[in-house]
Amino acid sequence: MKKLAIFVSGSGTNMENLIVKIREWMLDYEPAVVICDQPGAKALERAERLGVPSELIERKAFADKTLFEAAIIEKLEQYGVEIIALAGFMRILSADFVQRYQGRLINIHPSYLPEFTGAHAIRDAFEAKVSETGVTVHYVVAEVDAGPIILQRKVPVLPEDTLETLEKRIHAVEYELYPNALRLISQTA
Repeated sequence: MKKLAIFVSGSGTNMENLIVKIREWMLDYEPAVVICDQPGAKALERAERLGVPSELIERKAFADKTLFEAAIIEKLEQYGVEIIALAGFMRILSADFVQRYQGRLINIHPSYLPEFTGAHAIRDAFEAKVSETGVTVHYVVAEVDAGPIILQRKVPVLPEDTLETLEKRIHAVEYELYPNALRLISQTA
C-alpha cells in the first residue's frame, strides 16, 4: 500500500471523499496523514473523525516559504509518504518542492484545463459566460495548473445556473473524478 498525504486548507470535503472512497474501493493507498495550513479548518475535524492523523503547519509560523516547506517535508518523511494529493490546498508550492515529489504530487482543479487556471476557476468560468467548464486531475509541475492531465470531465454551464449551482455540480464531479484518478494511477504504477 502506498502511503498517501492529503494537503488541505479549508473544509476538506474532497479529502473526506478521497478517504472514504479509498476505504470503500479498497484502493492501494493508506491515508497516512492530512497536512493543513489553516488553523480551525473544518478539514482537521473531518480527518480526526475519519481516524487519519493530521498535522497543522501554518505558513505564518515560518520566516519564509523554504522553512515552511521544510517543515512539511519533515512530516511527510515521518509518515513515510509516497504520494501527495492536493485537495483544496490554497498555496503554490515551490519548484524545489514540486521537483522533489515529481510524478507523486497530484492536484484536482475545478476547470477543464488549460482553461481557467488559478484559485477562482469556477467563478472565472461563470463570469466568462462559457457554455462548459469542467474538472481536471493532473500531476503538479512548477507552473500553476499546467501539469500532465490524468483525468478530465466537462461540466456544462446551464443557462439557469447561478455561481452556487455551478459550484455544486462541479464539486459532485470532483468527488467522482479524484478517487478514479487515484485508482488509475495505482493501476499504472
